[in-house]
Amino acid sequence: MYETIKWLHLASAIVWMGGMAFVLWALRPSLGGLAPEVRVTLMGRVLSRFFAVVWLCIALLLASGFWMLLSADMRLAPKGWHAMSGLGVLMCLIFAHIWFAPYRQLRRALAQADWAEAGKALARIHPFVVTNFCLGWLAVAAVVIWR
Repeated sequence: MYETIKWLHLASAIVWMGGMAFVLWALRPSLGGLAPEVRVTLMGRVLSRFFAVVWLCIALLLASGFWMLLSADMRLAPKGWHAMSGLGVLMCLIFAHIWFAPYRQLRRALAQADWAEAGKALARIHPFVVTNFCLGWLAVAAVVIWR
């Protein structure tokens, strides 16, 4: 049972981190030559699908992570587990902010065909995604290095 829960945890983290890597390093840089209305519409569609997956990943990460942490004696659990838990919760809170603030603005702007406002909303999302990507790697490093 533990190994299955751990696999769900790792798979969810890989999907979330991989999606951020794709958006940051492949998709976003490739859209520069497109017309603004095409660029922001495409990003909105991609983020809509990706963010739905992220919500599922968050549910699996929180459930599996806390299950694994609580199944161990928390006083004896490696410090890296606690660090990863704290960083993971912070990442979830940052994602919730993205969802309820700039992403909501993006959806509204796209619905109104306000390409300039949609571009501004995407620009507000970007630093939060970069932050979460870095925090994700810190969480991985914490659990691997800090035993």
